[in-house]
Amino acid sequence: MEKQLSSTWEGYVDWRGKPSLRAKHGGMLAASFVLVVEIFENLAYLANASNLVLYLTEYMHFTPSESANAVTNFMGTAFLLALLGGFLSDAFFTTYQIYLISAVIQFLGLVILTVQAQSGSLKPPKCDLNMPCHQVHGAQAAMLFIGLYLVALGVGGIKGSLPTHGAEQFDGNTPQGRKQRSTFFNYFVFSLACGALIAVTFVVWIEDNKGWQWGFGISTLTILLSIPIFLGGSRFYKNKIPLGSPLTTISKVLIASLLNTCMARSSSNAIASMSTSPTPNEEEITTRNTPKNNTPSTSEDQELQDTTIVSESPSQSLKFLNRSVINKPAFDVLKCSVQQLEEVKIVIKILPIFACTIILNACLAQLSTFSVQQAATMDTKLGTLKVPPASLPVFPVVFIMIIAPLYDHVIIPFARRATKSETGVTHLQRIGVGLVLSILAMAVAALVEIKRKRVATETGRAGSEGPLPISFLWIGFQYLFLGSADLFSLAGLLEFFFTEAPFSMRSLATSLSWASLAMGYYLSTVIVSVVNGVTGVSKHKAWLSGSNLNDYHLERFYWLMCLLSGLNFLHYLFWARKYKYRSTATN
Repeated sequence: MEKQLSSTWEGYVDWRGKPSLRAKHGGMLAASFVLVVEIFENLAYLANASNLVLYLTEYMHFTPSESANAVTNFMGTAFLLALLGGFLSDAFFTTYQIYLISAVIQFLGLVILTVQAQSGSLKPPKCDLNMPCHQVHGAQAAMLFIGLYLVALGVGGIKGSLPTHGAEQFDGNTPQGRKQRSTFFNYFVFSLACGALIAVTFVVWIEDNKGWQWGFGISTLTILLSIPIFLGGSRFYKNKIPLGSPLTTISKVLIASLLNTCMARSSSNAIASMSTSPTPNEEEITTRNTPKNNTPSTSEDQELQDTTIVSESPSQSLKFLNRSVINKPAFDVLKCSVQQLEEVKIVIKILPIFACTIILNACLAQLSTFSVQQAATMDTKLGTLKVPPASLPVFPVVFIMIIAPLYDHVIIPFARRATKSETGVTHLQRIGVGLVLSILAMAVAALVEIKRKRVATETGRAGSEGPLPISFLWIGFQYLFLGSADLFSLAGLLEFFFTEAPFSMRSLATSLSWASLAMGYYLSTVIVSVVNGVTGVSKHKAWLSGSNLNDYHLERFYWLMCLLSGLNFLHYLFWARKYKYRSTATN
């Protein structure tokens, strides 16, 4: 029996539903398929998302503001739907199944968009002097939005399942396995950047010069090709068995705690309520027993202790939730085990870290908004080559592709030797570095804007919209800092949520990384609206209004974002210093 247990991955199955074998399944080879697939997936998504404003404006005749809102809603929805993908991966399906389902959904959405872009009868007629512009409506609008939101649904499912699927291929019981898992998250962000690089250069050029039907067609072909590549790794994958809805557990503990607080119960019922859950059998106790110190190790078998119901006293953190188990429940359906209580506590403890990254992502949103508009007013020539401002996202993408391998192969080994620790840099330290870099990025952006406006004033071009005699490469400095911040924060968040979340909630917790990105984009829009509303009172001109960027007080907006980011970092330090890692390796 012991030999059989040691030769399989506890809690995992292969793609046929049979027990996963340690000698056959998992490891870097299995994860490498995930990394390649992510290049294709992100290429298919960003190839259209990065240039979608132009398509909606020129071919669907949206106004610029309507186009911007439609794209923001589309991208925000896609990232928020990662929560749905993560939830389904934990509750009902394996990450393997969710990826395949989501890829097919995204493929269908892209087919619809390709057909519409190809057929003139499915789009509004072109504008000319004799034909006023008519915005897309009726069945044509329905076709457009069905296609877009099928893509968003597919992207959300993939983002919510693919990172977790790759990370689960490693053995958390060994230092080597944990190091490989950290490397995987670094190169997952590297793969995102590779797909983005091809999308914002080659595919965007195709869309602008050959037609949008070719751009959508390339995306359709790309996501289609990702499916057989993903299937090619099937015999190497180990897939976590879904363990039921994590939201049910969270809701039950919170409601039970609230009701039991309101309904006074005799403390003599505490012992009875502790044994309301079924007792684990002898084999479960032997293989999944939880350490007395409530600090689980990172072994794959011991991680399964999260799924085992054990009869021990609840921890003293978040004591108000302990009423869900020490008082007799008001309804039998609200009976909770100590293990369920501790899982919910873990989720609540990681939420402040999640909240502190939203401001960071609001800063990252500037990469595709004001930074591009700044560059459009500057000299965009590189020798004889004229660089379109819409291609500026190449800067952070290239920086990430350079920094990611450097971080993994130079910085982390040095940090491990210097600190004599396994991780070298902890997850929260890494996220903190990303937050600091975002502060510096906003300060640099403000200084560059001051310089740009000074050049406009000194050359007498403040009132014109022509290019200023200052190179757009000055914008590259803020892209460098923001690109670095994105690498540190996103990879750090993905790994932090994966390693710290309960075993039964890993996919949902990891999806919080993408939800933070979506909320950051939404928050950026809100901040801009509030700033204009506050600064535009009493006959004063709003900071961010007008048709000429030289009339904006963009430097003040950047200083405001720098201040908010600084305050957010202090807020982050408060929670990060209080946080206690579950993983002994991280501690």
